[in-house]
Amino acid sequence: MMPDDIAGRIEDAPLRSALSERYLAYALSTIMSRSLPDVRDGLKPVHRRLIYAMHQLKLDPRSGFKKCARVVGDVMGKFHPHGDASIYEALVRLAQDFASRYPLVDGQGNFGNIDGDNPAAMRYTESRLTEIAELLLRGIDEDAVDFRPTYDGEESEPVVLPGAFPNLLANGAAGIAVGMATSIPPHNAGEVCRAAIHLIEHPDASVKELLAHMPGPDFPTGGELVEDDAILLGAYETGRGSLRTRARWVKEPQKNGTWVIVVTEIPYQVQKSRLIEQIAELLNDKKLPLLGDIRDESDERIRLVLEPKSRTVDADMLMASLFRATALETRFALNMNVLDATRTPRVMGLRDLLRAWLDHRHEVLIRRSNHRLEAIARRLEVLDGYLIVYLNIDEVIRIIRTEDEPKTALIAAFGLSETQAEAILNMRLRSLRRLEEQEIRTEHKKLSAEQKSLNTLLKDEGKRWQKIAGEIAEVADKFGAGPLGQRRTTISAAAPVVEIVAEALVEREPITVILSEKGWIRAQKTHLPEGAELKFKEGDKLAFLLRCESTDRIALLATNGRVYTLKAADVPRGRGDGQAIRLMIDLANEDGILRLFIPDAATKYLVASSAGRGFIIPGSEFSSERKAGKTILTLKPGEEFAACVPAVGDHVAVIGENRKLLVFPLSELPEMPRGAGVQLQKYKDGGLRDVKVFALAQGLSWRLGDKIRTETKLTEWLGGRAGAGRLPPNGFPKSGMFGEVS
Repeated sequence: MMPDDIAGRIEDAPLRSALSERYLAYALSTIMSRSLPDVRDGLKPVHRRLIYAMHQLKLDPRSGFKKCARVVGDVMGKFHPHGDASIYEALVRLAQDFASRYPLVDGQGNFGNIDGDNPAAMRYTESRLTEIAELLLRGIDEDAVDFRPTYDGEESEPVVLPGAFPNLLANGAAGIAVGMATSIPPHNAGEVCRAAIHLIEHPDASVKELLAHMPGPDFPTGGELVEDDAILLGAYETGRGSLRTRARWVKEPQKNGTWVIVVTEIPYQVQKSRLIEQIAELLNDKKLPLLGDIRDESDERIRLVLEPKSRTVDADMLMASLFRATALETRFALNMNVLDATRTPRVMGLRDLLRAWLDHRHEVLIRRSNHRLEAIARRLEVLDGYLIVYLNIDEVIRIIRTEDEPKTALIAAFGLSETQAEAILNMRLRSLRRLEEQEIRTEHKKLSAEQKSLNTLLKDEGKRWQKIAGEIAEVADKFGAGPLGQRRTTISAAAPVVEIVAEALVEREPITVILSEKGWIRAQKTHLPEGAELKFKEGDKLAFLLRCESTDRIALLATNGRVYTLKAADVPRGRGDGQAIRLMIDLANEDGILRLFIPDAATKYLVASSAGRGFIIPGSEFSSERKAGKTILTLKPGEEFAACVPAVGDHVAVIGENRKLLVFPLSELPEMPRGAGVQLQKYKDGGLRDVKVFALAQGLSWRLGDKIRTETKLTEWLGGRAGAGRLPPNGFPKSGMFGEVS
């Protein structure tokens, strides 16, 4: 009831302060009572209330099942004043073996599946607790934890469960509050227990030492975790990180040399049906050109069959393209944000999480031991009274028969307490037999020994931690082995950067790239033969023709000294005019294309300017992901990029516009990734005409019309770098070019 002095009273308040106060109250309610798990038992309030309500209904693993509607009704009516749908959804999740690594509820009926199908209505399904839930409840009736009144004040509920099972790390948690969220992956319970025991034995253990026992997440759906050890260590030290998980797959051979990919495990929290839809959509949109088809052959176990477009497709390339484009690879955001023992939300590292759970187990042990001592003390008091009866049986009987106030008389005659006197008066006559006396003395001796043991335990912290370690070891033995405890997720080293991913998105096929003199580029299927008829715009003609594969990267060398890279697959296809090259790369109108080729990373090249300066450059440097390209040859005003030839041989032949030929050793040229280079030949007038690298022993060859001429006696032209040279041999082309020599 509202007090009379408040009812009907209206107070003016600024809207800003009123909103902030109410929103803060809502935020705190969401954080404390809905979204974040408690670090001690790893449960949110709704899960804790579900388990406690099922405990009250005596739905232990050895009992029969009860309708979920009955459980949800009890939870909603007694503990959780929210909608039945949200409560049932929480109950279902606790029972799903693909959602919970260690289910806390044993469900009977349709509880949904990994395809994303909804469970049956709560009136059709039944449930009971699992043995793991029993562990979480162990000691709940022995003053192990505090209780608080329920929302209506009629009953009480536990603030936290005793938590003999490491539920927070074993089952993980996920939730979104106001201004904060939590995302904790599931782990292997046996590994968590071993890490906890190590922390008991070595209180100063580092996170790295703990990860030696608990290497990382263990998802209920299996799969593969591909992360670097340093990333895992950083995530578990700080409580935040991002972990990459992949589906598990195998390559299965088929008839006639064909094969298929079979996916047997998918990443955690990925719906199988939605995954298949995603892959099918990408397949229809032709964004997975290496994939031919997908079909679902799953029953109780997952079996997704992926058929390649052809048997020549590389399986690793196919999977790399799928990992990049689909949910077959996902990232799990690690955010270990929990409520600590003081109900304060904070992000904890692995060591702090384990320490908090162990401290809770220590407190539970002390409280249970004190509760047991009190029970033993009460029982020993009663047993002492019983023994007095047997020693003075006749007098006790006389007092009970003759006295008007036998209780007061017994207390006065034998110095009994009220509890002892009441117990004696409530004894049955059959308890006076000799055998009963012997049983009481045996029980008295046993309880006295237990009392002594518990007192010793409470006085010795080392023994308490030994006992806790023993209890944890029992959990590890029971739930860390067998089908349930066996690790499901494989932890691998960080996946290498797959350079073939971009190629995997393109079907490999032969193409011919055509670049005209006026800068129009296009590609046609297949490798066109020499002399193939090509059409260009009026006044335009062929400048370069390159036969390559659709997965190649093409290097364009421009007269401005820069190199540009194009993906062959990006070159427009068709028999039209193509696209202006200057729309694909940042090339000024006054600059032209010197060469179009596919550089070999294992080959070295000689590059030179029109002024006759040059150097040796590795083929791997002919690559630039930027539209503006990158400079490899530094030019002075008035100079141009003039030549780029493979540096295969031991000597360099260079000829200038003055028709002077010079031959010198290749070793005199420096190797560098970029620069202005050194002088190749000295000129009074003009500049470089052509340059070539060759093997001196095989002679210098050049093309003269349709014939190939070779000069082996080159002593007359041999000299040092930067020499002037001499006129070339008779028969050297008037153009001053060596030409292509196959």
